[in-house]
Amino acid sequence: MQFRQGGTVFSEILQGIVQQSGGGIGAVVMGYDGIAIEQYLEPVEGLDFQMLTVEYANVIKEIKKTVEILDTGQMEEVSIKTERFFVIIRSLTEEYFLALTLDRKGNFGKGRYLMLRDTPKLIEALS
Repeated sequence: MQFRQGGTVFSEILQGIVQQSGGGIGAVVMGYDGIAIEQYLEPVEGLDFQMLTVEYANVIKEIKKTVEILDTGQMEEVSIKTERFFVIIRSLTEEYFLALTLDRKGNFGKGRYLMLRDTPKLIEALS
C-alpha cells in the first residue's frame, strides 16, 4: 500500500469520489471477503456504513460467483437502489471492489463516472 502525507492513496481517491459526486455519503475499497482496505465517510445519522458494506460484500460475492458459473464475462458493476440510497459497486480485481453510497438525491451518473475514472489508480495502488 502506498502512503502519502495525510493518508493513503486510497483515502485521497475515496474522499475525492465522495465529495465530487454530489450527494456522496461514503466510499470503500473492500475485499470480497468483507474486509475493508480503506473507507471515507461523510457523517450520516442512522446509517451503519460498515454493516452496510459488509452485508453488500456478501451479496456481491454471490453475484460474482453466479456470473462466473454462467460464464458471461467478468462482473464489472452492480447498482442497488433503495428508498434512501444508491449503492454503486465496481469490480477492481478478482479480490477487491469499490463501493460508493449516495443519497437518493445524489448524482448517480457522476458517481459512476468518478468511479470509472479512478478505477485504474485504485488498481495500481492495490498491486
